[in-house]
Amino acid sequence: MADNQDPDLKMPDPAELTKAMTGIAERSQRLVSDFLARQAQNPEVQVSDPLNLGQAFLEMTTRLMADPTKLVEAQMTLWQNYMQLWTNTARRMMGEKTDPVVTPEPGDRRFKDETWQDNEVFDFIKQSYLLSSRFVQDVVSQTDGMDEHTRKKLDFFAKQYVDAMAPTNFAMTNPEVLRATVESGGENLVKGLEHLLEDLERGHGRLRISMTDEKAFTVGENVAATPGQVVFQNDLMQLIQYTPTTEKVREVPLVIVPPWINKFYILDLRPKNSFIKWCVDQGHTVFVISWVNPDEKLAQKSFEDYMQEGTLTAIEQAKIQTGAPKVNMVGYCLGGTLLASTLAYLTAKGEADQVASSTFLTTLTDFEKAGDLKVFIDEDQLKSLETKMDEAGYLDGADMATTFNMLRANDLIWSFVINNYLLGKDPFPFDLLYWNSDSTRMPAAMHKFYLRKMYLENKLREPGGVELCGTPIDLSAVKTPVYMLSTREDHIAPWVATYELMNKVSGKAKFVLSASGHIAGVVNPPAANKYCYWTNNRKAKTPDTWLKGAEQHEGSWWTDWDAWVKPFGGKEIEPRDPAKGKLEAIEPAPGSYVKARAV
Repeated sequence: MADNQDPDLKMPDPAELTKAMTGIAERSQRLVSDFLARQAQNPEVQVSDPLNLGQAFLEMTTRLMADPTKLVEAQMTLWQNYMQLWTNTARRMMGEKTDPVVTPEPGDRRFKDETWQDNEVFDFIKQSYLLSSRFVQDVVSQTDGMDEHTRKKLDFFAKQYVDAMAPTNFAMTNPEVLRATVESGGENLVKGLEHLLEDLERGHGRLRISMTDEKAFTVGENVAATPGQVVFQNDLMQLIQYTPTTEKVREVPLVIVPPWINKFYILDLRPKNSFIKWCVDQGHTVFVISWVNPDEKLAQKSFEDYMQEGTLTAIEQAKIQTGAPKVNMVGYCLGGTLLASTLAYLTAKGEADQVASSTFLTTLTDFEKAGDLKVFIDEDQLKSLETKMDEAGYLDGADMATTFNMLRANDLIWSFVINNYLLGKDPFPFDLLYWNSDSTRMPAAMHKFYLRKMYLENKLREPGGVELCGTPIDLSAVKTPVYMLSTREDHIAPWVATYELMNKVSGKAKFVLSASGHIAGVVNPPAANKYCYWTNNRKAKTPDTWLKGAEQHEGSWWTDWDAWVKPFGGKEIEPRDPAKGKLEAIEPAPGSYVKARAV
């Protein structure tokens, strides 16, 4: 028997395999015991449906059964396609060439392995899955009589289901995994099980998928490493001023307001792709807000507090530090929503002259077309979420991270399941994914206000719809010059929705559209020359009209923005050392707030 063994087949060492499996068994037993102990402490736990999916699918089924014609037609089409697929597969096995019945969508990288095309069996599995998933999604999307929110919710979670059922996600139907299993003698699966247990242990019983080698990065050393000083801090934020690198700087400083859903260093990953460093190198005196990672002690911090202790305080402290009478501002995503609200508040108070210009990066102020995130926002879901936040005092960072990862499940969930658990590979060191895994919490009071007033009720777009510190605000009253940067493939802040601010503000406004998505389209340094952007100097009523008249430019929008903002920067002066300003330097950048990790 041993003489006939395949020489290319690697057999695992019995002693090593036994040792590995013993360790896995011990860790598995401990995890199960911990889980059972938690259940024993809370015996009244009931199965809940916070997303209200059960009722939504029940409504869909009821409507399908009331008029089954479309379902029958869809089933007949599926049957005919399957018959064609069977016929084509049989012909291929006999040596004939055939055209596929169905092909993956452009950009679908799940079936990139050549075996999915070259092998008749795997090609059949692939096409069978694509036909079935298309059937499920078509049935859901074409059901009549449902309200638009319910339809979008069902569409979204139907896609989550079919993505989860992809043959690439299972060892026996993934040719790359089968090949690795044979070549390694099954070591990939043993290693993958170890990775799974490590991720369960890291998440204290909750699966926290490793997206990158987290040991490869240290905040302040090889990410968020641009030199500077923390020159002010309060309960909600540290204000960082960066060390100048040019012989002269612009008089008017630049204050950046990042989102507090994630940490600020998405704009300061590494020197070669750091927007913050690039701005410093262009002669701007750069300040950035580094938001605290809140715990239950800050449960009552509100959206108003983020404005008062965040943006308004940052403006005031930057003016004190530099002696400048005003500042230029940049707001990214949720930070941009806060910035827009702050501008409207300052306008209402007659104090808008403190801000020379305002730049919005992928910022929503009208949430009617807010994309897939809206499937998580309705009265039932918000009540469930609010109850959870009231108990803890905050929204857990892991919950927020899971929500955002679901928006791109194949890229941000299933690709890592395959790589880490099925192929047994270690995650690749990637700064962007390290940042994505460095999640933050949300104070309960602030997040409830934001979700209700912005997403659910969409009050920010209404004059006086939102009141901050006793002052009704109105975006249409804002006359501050505005630069808006959106991205064409944004799944978090769709550009057709962000464009609505152009029709709100009263002052001069320039809209720019970058290629790619919410992160890559923004973090696009000129040296990379990776993505193009579009400009149109004429204001249009609709985003489609704007795009039809837009001109495409190669390279990064950064240079276009810098040319736009420089005239608001005032005269050139001597550079300002953050360690020698009017404010006392507290600690070197990136400060301590950004280093607090949510467990």
